[in-house]
Amino acid sequence: MGATRYYLAQSLDGYLAETDGGIDWLEGYEGRAELPDADLLDGTYDEFMAGVGALAMGSTTYEFLLGLDRWPYEGLPAWVFTSRELPLIEGADIRFASGPVAPRHAEMTAAAGERDVWLVGGGDLAIQFAAEGLIDELILTVVPVVLGSGLPTFAGRLAQVLTLTGARPYANGMVELRYAFPDADERPR
Repeated sequence: MGATRYYLAQSLDGYLAETDGGIDWLEGYEGRAELPDADLLDGTYDEFMAGVGALAMGSTTYEFLLGLDRWPYEGLPAWVFTSRELPLIEGADIRFASGPVAPRHAEMTAAAGERDVWLVGGGDLAIQFAAEGLIDELILTVVPVVLGSGLPTFAGRLAQVLTLTGARPYANGMVELRYAFPDADERPR
């Protein structure tokens, strides 16, 4: 079976979006690195997405996606955790969920099959998954932008001590950090 991965970009000061949910700071970022071994960022998202079989997201992330021209995750089932009624996106496989995340996680992993579950965001949902021991890996790209406030990567204290498994500098000045959650390999799926 695949893993559950929290894959995202965050600002240098720990925010995944501005207070209003905006990510202009990320979409327009053009920096550089003065490192001889820095990789190009191009293609890394597509490489990650090739391994994704199901998605989980909170209502704020979903509402941001509602504003896009088209649903970016065609063909993938997506669980949207919300306590409110939200509109469906025509042609998208959206499954609204509320309550504890663990029962839904079992559904997501079954739907993903051999592929991964991508915890798209946000910070409140991520801390719920972490509290239940349901995240295998954090893949965090740090963008050297300071927002000062916004929506946090985790909306609470993370109880686990993570193990750094990789660091990858990019030519645009961003750095990807990979962390394993404890006992991820021993957890039943």
